[in-house]
Amino acid sequence: MIIYKQYSQEQLDLQYNNRYHVPDFETSLSGWETLSRSAEEKYRVLKDIPYGILQRETLDVFPSPHPHSKTLVFIHGGYWQMFDKSSFHFIGGAFSRYGITTVLINYPLAPAYSMDQIVTSCRQAIYWLSNNLTQLNGDPEEIYIAGHSAGGHLAAMLMTADGIQGNQNLIKGICSISGVFNLIPIQLSRINEVLHMDRAMATKNSPALLPPFESCPLTIVVGKTETDEFKSQSEELYTSWQNTSGAITLMEIPDLNHFTILDSLYDIDSVAHRALCKLMNV
Repeated sequence: MIIYKQYSQEQLDLQYNNRYHVPDFETSLSGWETLSRSAEEKYRVLKDIPYGILQRETLDVFPSPHPHSKTLVFIHGGYWQMFDKSSFHFIGGAFSRYGITTVLINYPLAPAYSMDQIVTSCRQAIYWLSNNLTQLNGDPEEIYIAGHSAGGHLAAMLMTADGIQGNQNLIKGICSISGVFNLIPIQLSRINEVLHMDRAMATKNSPALLPPFESCPLTIVVGKTETDEFKSQSEELYTSWQNTSGAITLMEIPDLNHFTILDSLYDIDSVAHRALCKLMNV
């Protein structure tokens, strides 16, 4: 039985099962941990700074040695139900070299918390940073966001009509990597056994189905060897927002999958790394 586009239930589930399509995905996960521990040894890092009252509403910061520096905020993936910011400290290692402040945020996870709360927490994190970045050698006028997978979705949600605590123009640019922007197929898939979204919640939290509130530049990046659905997700957001947002770019990078595309952010010569540097003008 067809349940979404041309997909049966089994086919749809496989489209969003990235580990199935990348059998050696653990190589990437292990690499992230190794590079993250190395980044902690090389750069100063402040850990577990609360931005809200919930247990996981915390962030880690690689502060720039210089005051009023540009700030990169990274939102991790894990289908809104797994991973911790500490596994992505390698992003701090990759971009601290440019003299910017790098922030890694945690957010509440499903199934204990709903998609509404997860999105709200990410908005709260950016609002908190806008009021506290100067203490971390960051510039609240120069906040850039990057997110991967579920984090790519959350990064895009920061641009939607609800805004961030009613404030506009807090964000200078966003890079969404291998994101999910229409949650309807997620709601129809086995992933929803943990997320517990109904159709209304999935629609409410689908950037591709919402108007953008922010007008900052948006770079959408996806790997060419990712599943058809992941590539379609990026194309759908691009098509939906291309005439309503600020400068928007869609990049499909050859030879990269859902995991190696994040690996590539550490490589200063990679397409993804250069695209993020271009977005931040560093």
